[in-house]
Amino acid sequence: MPSWLKDAVFYEIYPQSFYDSNSDGIGDIPGIIQKLDYIQNLGCNALWLNPIYDSPFWDAGYDIREHTKVAPRYGTNEDLSRLFRSAHERKIRVLLDLAPGHTSIDHPWFVEAKKAAENHYSGRYIFTRSVWDSPPGYRWVSGITERDGNFLVNFFSTQPALNYGFHNIDYPEWQNPPNHPDCKATLEALTDIMRFWLDSGADGFRVDMADSLVKNDEEKIGTARLWRSVREMLDREYPDAAMVSEWSSPELAINMAGFHMDFYLDHRHNGYHNLVRRREGGVNRCYVANGAPGDIALFTDDYVPKYEHVKENGYISFLTCNHDTSRLTRYLGESEIKLAYCLIFTMPGVPFLYYGDEIGLRFVEGLPSKEGGYDRTGSRTPMQWAPGKNLGFSEAAPASLYLPIDSNPGAPTVSSQQDDPCSILNTVKTLIALRRRYADLNADGDFAVIRAERGNPLFVYRRGSLFLFSNPGDKKASMDWDMPEALGDVIFTIGRFEMNNGQAILSPQSFAIVNTQK
Repeated sequence: MPSWLKDAVFYEIYPQSFYDSNSDGIGDIPGIIQKLDYIQNLGCNALWLNPIYDSPFWDAGYDIREHTKVAPRYGTNEDLSRLFRSAHERKIRVLLDLAPGHTSIDHPWFVEAKKAAENHYSGRYIFTRSVWDSPPGYRWVSGITERDGNFLVNFFSTQPALNYGFHNIDYPEWQNPPNHPDCKATLEALTDIMRFWLDSGADGFRVDMADSLVKNDEEKIGTARLWRSVREMLDREYPDAAMVSEWSSPELAINMAGFHMDFYLDHRHNGYHNLVRRREGGVNRCYVANGAPGDIALFTDDYVPKYEHVKENGYISFLTCNHDTSRLTRYLGESEIKLAYCLIFTMPGVPFLYYGDEIGLRFVEGLPSKEGGYDRTGSRTPMQWAPGKNLGFSEAAPASLYLPIDSNPGAPTVSSQQDDPCSILNTVKTLIALRRRYADLNADGDFAVIRAERGNPLFVYRRGSLFLFSNPGDKKASMDWDMPEALGDVIFTIGRFEMNNGQAILSPQSFAIVNTQK
């Protein structure tokens, strides 16, 4: 396990929307370099970059055309090497996005694989035996290749699935097990790509659709075995490199597959969904929603068993949002978002902050799809730095921007919040600083639930010698405090917290951290 993950706080950057250094309307790698001091000042000491590889951009770069080349719109390979060096000078680590399950239809491998004549790459993708053969249960593209067969796609029709094999074989005429030479060659190609970027200065990878590689693998046995072999390679050759999975099943991703971290995502309506995103009938029902009948036990019942199962082997990663999810501003107000961040940045594991979430960047409604974004496009708009042209993102003409700036009144910017101690920006900076100051808030600090009851908004948990109190409700909450020897200093509050006659009392919409270390 890389030791640097213990106090890591990641900042996710969607490169095309972060900062445009050459006034072409698209964010780029030199722009990221120019903003490294800002990221460092936030307190973040690690980055996750969404794909920066050469691509036709049918899916925002997740359709890769050349794995070892930076997309020209972002810069050059040397620009990326300079980013690695500049980040490392500031003690900031950098993860690249790895999309191992598919490529672009324009990738040289697929250009060869779709030819009728058998060649070195014919087995790199999954083709049926005949164009008339398209078994149900898979996503096929038919009739566009010279080769007689339909090819499997993982997501869009422009993303043919790479062949890592099938755990269970239903059609032996075109399905192979993971130990088949063609499937082993695909895995070797993947590890060669990882080695290329690790040797170039990357510190690891976020792995897209990590659970999707071996097909017909409902229990993920074959997929976990594949990733375990990758983990063994990293431990042997790059022991300081880290991997985080888009899996949202930490028992599988961490314990079985060997990932260092697994995202606690909301697309399976799990505890994270109940914590900050749950909506029913158009009404917010998540735990942090002000006045909503949110139930903290819906979160703890899901999260705590997962945490207990994996805490010795890796970290569950909370995230404020990402490029695939709606920003919290779509559903929550400023006070609710602050309480959400209090929880996200003080729970165990390695937290991830999505660019712009530190200023409450809004989800922009009604945008047409851009590069496969569809309903995700509103979470991918440009970062807003300061008042003025394009809110500081770019000097390009507004019509040339990758996506439009938020044109609504009061659009948040970094400069408008940096001097306001109560701003979302400074709340985030304070919470990250607390993680730095108190080792108990590190990824591996002790954690225990003290109070989490159905029908009661009060949530109390312990991180080592720190006790944390949360009350997102619209009424005062209190609990008997039978540990007078543990009374200590209140080191952080939102709202009001007090101890009175043996009770801990929290005002509505409040959060507090008490340090009991004498």
